[in-house]
Amino acid sequence: MSAPSVKIAAKNKKAYHDYFILEKFEAGIELFGTEVKSVRLGQLNLKDSYCFIKDGELFVRGMHISPYEKGNIFNKDPLRERKLLMHKREINRLFGKMKQDGCAIIPLSVYFKGSLVKVEIALTKGKKEYDKRQSIASRDANREIDRAIKQKMR
Repeated sequence: MSAPSVKIAAKNKKAYHDYFILEKFEAGIELFGTEVKSVRLGQLNLKDSYCFIKDGELFVRGMHISPYEKGNIFNKDPLRERKLLMHKREINRLFGKMKQDGCAIIPLSVYFKGSLVKVEIALTKGKKEYDKRQSIASRDANREIDRAIKQKMR
């Protein structure tokens, strides 16, 4: 049996800029039919979204899924809280790390795994301003090195 195909619907590029990624997890997400259709069309935004734990359940807040064009009365609020589906022990582990280390849980991407919508979430620690400048400088240096190597190859 072959592995299900993975199609990325949206990525949170800002998360890589603003946070150190400590650990990644995969979670399911509870969506309504018209929301799934909007996600299939790529009409979602993860920019300012974050996850929180309430009553032992994991939720995502700030994930904007645009209303489906042909959904009329079945469309839901684009910014509503959505429940993420993970095992209880994984949620408890995340909760412990959040409380102990002062970490945040941020969604990194939304993708289709077969016919299921999955969310890649990460346990993160915030970057300071000098960390952001340092990562930009190292990325630029690596780009210059790659250019130099490419020109020598010619």
